[in-house]
Amino acid sequence: MPKEIILPSLSAGMEDAVIATWLKAEGEAVTAGEALAEVETDKATMEFEAEADGVIGKILVPAGARADVNAVIAVLLQDGEDASALDGYAPGGTAPAAGVEVQTDAPKTETPKAEAAQPAKAAVSAPVSPLARRIAARKGVDLSGLTGSGPRGRIVRIDVERAADVGTTAAPAAAPELATAPTNLAGIGDYEAIPHTRMRRTIARRLLESKTTVPHFYLEADCDIEALLALRAQINEDREKAGRISVNDFIVKAVAKALTKVPEANVIWTDEAVLQLKSIDISVAVATEGGLITPVLRGADQKSLGALSAEMKALAAKARDGRLKPEDYQGGGFSLSNLGMYGVKSFSAIINPPQSCILAVGAAERRPVGRGDQIVLAPVMRVTLSVDHRSVDGTVGAEWLAAFKAGIEAPMSLLV
Repeated sequence: MPKEIILPSLSAGMEDAVIATWLKAEGEAVTAGEALAEVETDKATMEFEAEADGVIGKILVPAGARADVNAVIAVLLQDGEDASALDGYAPGGTAPAAGVEVQTDAPKTETPKAEAAQPAKAAVSAPVSPLARRIAARKGVDLSGLTGSGPRGRIVRIDVERAADVGTTAAPAAAPELATAPTNLAGIGDYEAIPHTRMRRTIARRLLESKTTVPHFYLEADCDIEALLALRAQINEDREKAGRISVNDFIVKAVAKALTKVPEANVIWTDEAVLQLKSIDISVAVATEGGLITPVLRGADQKSLGALSAEMKALAAKARDGRLKPEDYQGGGFSLSNLGMYGVKSFSAIINPPQSCILAVGAAERRPVGRGDQIVLAPVMRVTLSVDHRSVDGTVGAEWLAAFKAGIEAPMSLLV
């Protein structure tokens, strides 16, 4: 019997993905563990591997099309089977064979019970993922009242679960305005409408959730980095350009060092408990064409400055090429965002849930500073710590920021 190739969940929270490229064509043999296709998620493009040996009998979701998690995307002919085994074949997965873009009003796979639980389904105009449809039927959520947060307004799992949690099928009041263009465009002149990418939609959703549900507070500090710049110049004196240490590398090391001194800032908030993280894993924001992504430097406190620098360069390159794997960007207990290279003096970053803190770093500029009885000009860098007040108190945030400032201003302490 032909084996169905199912699109798995390749990262946490993944609802669907685009089959970017098929690496195997119909009629080609594959072995278990061999790459079948490149799949584009909202975070990265990654390879999807075969789970068994066989021959690609039929591709059901072509390159460039979107498919839901658990949808049948292709059929594998197993040992002893030929194309005749596909005669009369119909996918037994959770999505139509033509892919997930087309939603019918009455899918044949739904039971009468599901139909009864969702009488208004025919009135749903937005596309609905199969998973969201099943959850809605189980929880009795009326899909006709929902606004989807998925691609092209598609209703996905999280939309149904939110509606069920609040006991209403109406979308939040702000959602329709966020999901549609302004109705009054008079006077703005000519423009080009640029469709949202999956990454941009995900960024927008997560940042909106963070800013509206997480009680942020902010702490600022000015760091004298004259000693740091002098040490950096000394370290880089005999290094090749590609291997030189950056100011950002020192900042990452100082963040890790401060977390070892104030571990209470290395926590995650959940409704049940505050999770005290044992590993110091730092998410560092990287700009890509699709938007910001935060690859993770794991065990940052255990690595040398040079090792952190090399790993960060490698992760940044993978991020810009869209080649990050889920383990490269999932997790992390603390985030860092540096806009100093763009000349930004200071800014306040939005926390990346479920983390509790993010440090925003601005550009250094020469300012008057006091040294003993003298006032001299020195390069000063302003940093702003955004904190989730539910899990980190003001005193803890202040202690962490003081530890970070101490490390930056005495950079030799970061090397021991």
